Amino acid sequence: MRATGRFAISMMLATIWLCGSASPIAAQTFTTLVNFDGTDGGSSTAGLIRATDGNFYGTTSAGGANSAGTVFRISPSGALTTIYSFCSQVGCPDGASPMGALLQASDGNLYGTTYGFGFSNRGSVFKITLSGTLTTLHSFSSTGTGGQYPLAGLIQGKDGSLYGTTSRGSANICTIRPTYNVHCGTIFKITTSGTLTTLAVFDQAHGFSPSSPLVQATDGNFYGTTPMGGANYPGFGTVFEVTPSGTLTVLHSFDATDGEKSYAALVQGTDGNFYGTTSFGGGNPNFGGTVFKITPTGTLTTLHSFGSGDSTGASAGLIQATDGNFYGTTSGFGVSNTGTVFKITPSGTLTTLHTFDGADGELPYSTLVEGSNGDLYGTTKYGASSACSEGCGTIFSLSVGLH
Repeated sequence: MRATGRFAISMMLATIWLCGSASPIAAQTFTTLVNFDGTDGGSSTAGLIRATDGNFYGTTSAGGANSAGTVFRISPSGALTTIYSFCSQVGCPDGASPMGALLQASDGNLYGTTYGFGFSNRGSVFKITLSGTLTTLHSFSSTGTGGQYPLAGLIQGKDGSLYGTTSRGSANICTIRPTYNVHCGTIFKITTSGTLTTLAVFDQAHGFSPSSPLVQATDGNFYGTTPMGGANYPGFGTVFEVTPSGTLTVLHSFDATDGEKSYAALVQGTDGNFYGTTSFGGGNPNFGGTVFKITPTGTLTTLHSFGSGDSTGASAGLIQATDGNFYGTTSGFGVSNTGTVFKITPSGTLTTLHTFDGADGELPYSTLVEGSNGDLYGTTKYGASSACSEGCGTIFSLSVGLH
């Protein structure tokens, strides 16, 4: 056989082998499903949940009929329906500016929180049916003893009650920096009928001003993060554990070199460890944030430090997808850095999957959700429509070959 013939056959066999490889590189398809325009909402920081009816539900903190935020439904194909606009009455007794994600509880209804505004409205917990009938379960008091201004969404515990955090309130005073003091925040339990119990109160040493939801682990305890406080005064934030009866324990105090300011919820991986992100700190000179792993007993490992051409500022939690890898977003800093979607393996190998350019969204602050089709879905706070000063934000999907 002539050399050229042997070469051609070799190339053909190599091509067949590559095409039949067990790990082909999956095509990635990014789709903008919705560009908010203000009238239908704007500034979605909460992300989406996939409900039992097959649709996704979420909130916006601005826009809507009363410019105080919305609850919306979106089909997998991108059909958007506003099912509720907040501040429908004078004084907003139904709440305003929801920041956290919704929860579909075991009764089929959606539950969430509103952040509120000003001195007369310090936030609320609400229930809303899939068709849009809203009931306010609890309004946080201006006295602040039971907490104020919940930034995070709720989770449903194994006992059927709902659990959440407030970013302010309680009698404890915490120091952000000299001369700037705030009330530290709380952890609460609330029944689906509206009876609220304060489980724990934050302080400087345990961390304060939580902005992310809790996660209930396989051991029955709850775990979460704070962006401030901890052992390294005034503190770079903490990872904490709280029992169902309210015993609060610090598992880790960040020291900036291993991360700073975790605004994101933890996720318990299939290996039993927790995975999370920080928005600042880490091993790169620009302190671009981290992805970390922490054991239930508090041993922390930095898996990745952002800031080497892979964006900065991971503000959202991670999800572990059906392929075993974790997926998340960065919100980015500066004019030329508008955020990314990334994949990271449990051992710490990071791949940037999509970089936002403003026209397709900007600043994705929310945790992703995996759809039944394997696609990832999320929201951006800004970008796209010019109807809002910095863009009203978007809802997007990203196909990365998951099934």
